Amino acid sequence: MFKNSAVILLMTVFLFSCNQENKQSSSQESESTKTINETKPTDCITSSEVVAAQKEWGDGIVKIGQVFADGGDFKQAAKNHIESLYGYDIGMVLFKPTLASEDQFRESFDAALSYFVGDNETYPEDKGFAIAPYTKVRWENSGIYAKKCDMALAMGNYYFTTTSGEEIKVEYTFAYVKDDKGKLRIVAHKSALPYNPE
Repeated sequence: MFKNSAVILLMTVFLFSCNQENKQSSSQESESTKTINETKPTDCITSSEVVAAQKEWGDGIVKIGQVFADGGDFKQAAKNHIESLYGYDIGMVLFKPTLASEDQFRESFDAALSYFVGDNETYPEDKGFAIAPYTKVRWENSGIYAKKCDMALAMGNYYFTTTSGEEIKVEYTFAYVKDDKGKLRIVAHKSALPYNPE
């Protein structure tokens, strides 16, 4: 009888211990999931956020050109622009810039930087798009698709004003996601000069 009581007691202790471990493990998993969910933005991307991101992009292009014209560190200005607005640090970026015909797709940060400021022997065709310079960038969205929470798309024309006052019209398609701080980042950028039948 004593032997049976001891066995029952040991089994009860064992089962209680297992139950406590399972609760603790479940609690840890719950905390881990909670942390991941808390760091991921839950707000859906809105059209107004896309418009604000477009303005920031245009202002950044003007700033790079201004820093270049003033004899400043325009390469650093371009690096800041790309780091702030593109998603190279969070994953793939599909970037097909307007004035690239030999190396059309810029999958890396350095390739994008070369397009913006040139002076990279790996991409000899790059003259430095952002150091033209431009004095203004205005956007005309044909449409903004923001019906899915995790990505928004925008398509239309943007116009770059040169120092002589001429406007250059360029077609664009941009895709945006939010980073872990809730900031919109560009993950796809395709632009081209409009079709000219001549």
